[in-house]
Amino acid sequence: MLRAAGVGVGDEVVVPAFGNVEVAKAVVLAGALPVFADIDPLTYCLEAAAVAAVVTPRTAAVVAVHRFGRSADIARLHEIGQRHGLLVLEQGESEVPYDEIAQRRQRASYLDAKLKGVQTPDSGDGHTYQQYVVRVLGNGRPDRDAFARAVRAKGVECRVPVKTPVHRLPEYRRCVSLPETERAADETLALPVDAALTKRDMQRIVSACNALGGLLQPAF
Repeated sequence: MLRAAGVGVGDEVVVPAFGNVEVAKAVVLAGALPVFADIDPLTYCLEAAAVAAVVTPRTAAVVAVHRFGRSADIARLHEIGQRHGLLVLEQGESEVPYDEIAQRRQRASYLDAKLKGVQTPDSGDGHTYQQYVVRVLGNGRPDRDAFARAVRAKGVECRVPVKTPVHRLPEYRRCVSLPETERAADETLALPVDAALTKRDMQRIVSACNALGGLLQPAF
């Protein structure tokens, strides 16, 4: 899509660093330079003001990636695109049947109400819960990895959704300030929310997490 739009050598394309490396690779394959912008801490998608802040005369496009079942603020990104004459592309997530989304939302609602000691996801803008991503804030420092190990030891599968932001990778390393991206990479953990989970499964997740909740309250 970038090549078809005429994006190439000498152009810059604004992309998120929070996520997989494929988007940045696609920009490089088109001959352009990926420029990283920070994310919205609620949606984990590109934040419009952060995008506007990195636009230069060489910027040709913005690639918005929808993340974990939340959508990027496409309306505001298109406003920026129109103001600067930029192409705005979207990378969506895999389609999920509506009945499965409804069941995931039901399970997410249960977790929202029961979990303690972690920050549950923001449910706005039609969240489809492709992943149920919480934040483990710790006592003033990230304790996410220790939390994940303890939860797995209790038989609950969980995973770190983004282990290393793209701007930390050697081939894309940039001296940029992306505080929300850094924070999200250090704090986020994806818990099970699949439609196949039983009530007992959900109770096990809550029990495993809440057993640690008193130790991992956010610092104020």
